[in-house]
Amino acid sequence: MPILNVKVSAKKSPELTQKIADLLLDITSRILKKKKEVTAIAIEYVDHDAWVVGGQLLSEQGKNSFYFDIKITDETNTKDEKAQYIQEAFAGFERILGNLHEESYIYVQDVRAASYGYGGKTQEYRYQHP
Repeated sequence: MPILNVKVSAKKSPELTQKIADLLLDITSRILKKKKEVTAIAIEYVDHDAWVVGGQLLSEQGKNSFYFDIKITDETNTKDEKAQYIQEAFAGFERILGNLHEESYIYVQDVRAASYGYGGKTQEYRYQHP
């Protein structure tokens, strides 16, 4: 826990996948205090000719973009932590991809503990039965 679903406008490569995973594991563990060993990341690559911002293809704009959402257990992080996380994620993708479109999004989803889990157990169960 947590799970991150990432879309990035780039050509797929093991090196880029590792850079993105390293960035996300670092900020997710450091800022949100989530355990690396139970953090899952799925990365999807989208061609610049298949990503539209403001009615124009990224290929026409000469820009890069990304989107990711992260699901975390509700009430486990503060507004300030989430704001710092979003800021550092954006800066990290800017370093990795360069020429980043401002319309690149990060969505931190607070999910109820009784509605979310892994290994067949909810986070609420893990809280109640440490």
